[in-house]
Order: sequence, then structure tokens, then C-alpha cells
Amino acid sequence: MKSALIQFPGSNRDRDMVHALASVSGSAPALVWHKETALPDTDLIVIPGGFSYGDYLRSGAIAARSPIIEQVRAAARRGVRVLGVCNGFQILTEAGLLPGTLMRNASLKFVCREVLLEVANNATSFTHAYKKGQIIRCPVAHHDGNYFADPDTLATIEGNEQVAFRYSGGTNPNGSINDIAGVFNAEKNVLGLMPHPENLIEPAHGGTDGRALFEGVLEMVEA
Repeated sequence: MKSALIQFPGSNRDRDMVHALASVSGSAPALVWHKETALPDTDLIVIPGGFSYGDYLRSGAIAARSPIIEQVRAAARRGVRVLGVCNGFQILTEAGLLPGTLMRNASLKFVCREVLLEVANNATSFTHAYKKGQIIRCPVAHHDGNYFADPDTLATIEGNEQVAFRYSGGTNPNGSINDIAGVFNAEKNVLGLMPHPENLIEPAHGGTDGRALFEGVLEMVEA
């Protein structure tokens, strides 16, 4: 699987994501600096977590206007898979590639802990290695992870089965509406989620619940 990872000033989970992709696929992703204006030929584009531009203005707002994002949009329109985790999720919503927005946590505090996620839709290339309704563990670390969408957008998301994961077991760490932890675009080739599956892919991490997301994409690409 050929993958590309977009780096911004303030990215800090890029090395974690490089390790996850290399561990699962056997090859490290191409690293693309945000000021580049072209992407390599790739099966998967990943925007990792961190604090692009120090979360100035709004989390992801400045990064969403970086030169490379137009190429990410074009790739997504062609059907290339795009994954945004944490700050990557924020960037994708700010760029209009995903519906809704990420607001300040309801507690107004940074949250760093493990949560439980329910797999809401497993009929996608990102989630097919899980079972629908499966409960998995995953760590979160964010200050602006409170997912919100207006009533009409929320109805569309729910009706089109664009919710990928929901916080489960009362572990919603940020106040997200409908316990939403991750969403797809309408075509299901763009996924954004606040939890960090790349930090739970091998026993040394304390578990492997996040690994199936990356293995699922690899399986679909190879197929």
C-alpha cells in the first residue's frame, strides 16, 4: 500500500502514524510538507494529530488553507482514501471535506485518557475489519474534540450512515453530539476521528484495538 502523510508546523503525532502505517503495510509513508503543491501517487492520504499552527484562530483553520489541501481535495474527489486523526479531523472539517465542526470540549479542559468506541458502520474500507456494534478501546488527547452539526446536517449524517464511531459506555470525553467520535464523507472514502487508533496497534501499546482500521484499508487496497 502506498501512503502519504501530510506534515504541518505543530504536527506531533506524525511519527506515531508513520510507525503504524509501516508496521501494518511494511512500507513507510511518503512525507509531504504542507507547502508542497503536489502529492505522490498514493492509495491513502493521512493527516495526523497535533496542534497545527498552535491551534491559532481555530483548531485546523490555518492548516486547512495550506497549499497541499487543494491536492487532498482533488484526490478525495477521485476516490483516494483520506484519513484525518484528531487535528487531522479538525483540518478536514475546516477544509470542507467532512461535515460538521469540532468545538472546545464541554469541560473546557484538555482530555487525555482511554475511551470506548462503538463501531457504528463497518461497511467501509476503513472499518470492514471490525464488526458492526463492536466495542473497542482507543486513547484520546484533545482540547477541541466536541463534534457538532446543525440539525439538518446531523439528520443527513445519521441517515446516510456517515457516523463511523461513537463514544460508548459513558466515556464521551468532550460532549460530542450523539456521542459521535468519527464521521465519513458521503462517499465513505474520507474518515475523520478524534481518537488515536495509531496508538493502540501492538501489545507494547497495551492493546491492538486500533490495528484493524489500518489492516482493513490495506486489505481493500490489495484486493
